[in-house]
Amino acid sequence: MYIRKFLFLSLLLSISSFAMPTWADSTNTGWVFTMTNAEAGNEVLMFSHRPHQPLVGMGGVATGGNGNGGGLGNQGGVILSSDHHWLFVVNANSNSISVFEVDKDGLTLVDAFDSGGEQPVSLTQHDDLLYVLNAATDSIGGFTIGGDGTLTPLDGSNQSLSGDGTGPAQIGFTPWGDALVVTEKATNQITTFLIDGDGLPVSAFVNPSAGETPFGFDFDRYGHLLVSEAAGGAADKSSLSSYAVQEDGSLEVLASAVPTNETAACWVEMSRNRRYAFTTNTGSSSISAFRSGRDGSLTLTTEDGVAASTGEGSAPIDLALSSRGNYLFSLSRADGTIAAFRVIGNRWLLPVPGADGLPLTVNGLAAY
Repeated sequence: MYIRKFLFLSLLLSISSFAMPTWADSTNTGWVFTMTNAEAGNEVLMFSHRPHQPLVGMGGVATGGNGNGGGLGNQGGVILSSDHHWLFVVNANSNSISVFEVDKDGLTLVDAFDSGGEQPVSLTQHDDLLYVLNAATDSIGGFTIGGDGTLTPLDGSNQSLSGDGTGPAQIGFTPWGDALVVTEKATNQITTFLIDGDGLPVSAFVNPSAGETPFGFDFDRYGHLLVSEAAGGAADKSSLSSYAVQEDGSLEVLASAVPTNETAACWVEMSRNRRYAFTTNTGSSSISAFRSGRDGSLTLTTEDGVAASTGEGSAPIDLALSSRGNYLFSLSRADGTIAAFRVIGNRWLLPVPGADGLPLTVNGLAAY
């Protein structure tokens, strides 16, 4: 079965490579970014990537802040703006957000800005708004992004989550920017905030999670919210759920805790056409793939839940997709690697050379 699957993927790769104009891939160089999350000075590590070539390390740039040197239990600690012009990075131990300008040569630090809370772990951007999730204070806060990349705190944007000690993992805008979603691992709840025309949270709605330990999330092409559930790390018990976000911020469950058949699904990344969701399974060192239906249904693309392996003991965390959608990258803090995969048909994953030798404190992943 494995050999047959590998031959099928190889055939797809050769067909897709043959059918693609040479100019579409060969002249395009992209970037992959992660952070060291080091206590004695956080840095962004840069890698260039070109089709059919390994990732090439391009050095590091100091963030002007400090990480925590360990896990953050998060998704979205390193994000790119939608136009790829700005890179935003959390500094968990110095309670700040670093902003970098991105160009063809790499990164230039704009500055590090106070996050307005303690232990920022996740960021999200929509138009000229940036919101941060501060884990230690169980709160969110907003900023406007200036034309020069400077962040200005948005008065009235600081809001509390459902309580104290929520163990929040991710903050994210809905596709239309009309609401914010926050997953709370410790409470098994998902808090949503409606956003008004001034970019301010006007109401909060606390929703029970369909599965245990809601963690990372993304949105499919129909605007459905897809949330991974780590199930407290129980063996082979992780899952993915889908929801419709209602006008009042409440969540309607569409698919409830559909099993990955793997362990500790924590991070979610959608394919370029947003019909397929990839999840990293930290406890199984694997990646699962689901098809997301128009009705919110979720179906594994492989019966065993393994769309790809990231290597024994790798314990993958963050995921990032290249802007063309043809490469998927997975970060592994346990062994200091970035695994890379060619994405065929928006769902099949074919391993290609990645990168190794990263610090064992790394966190967050962004790519274009």
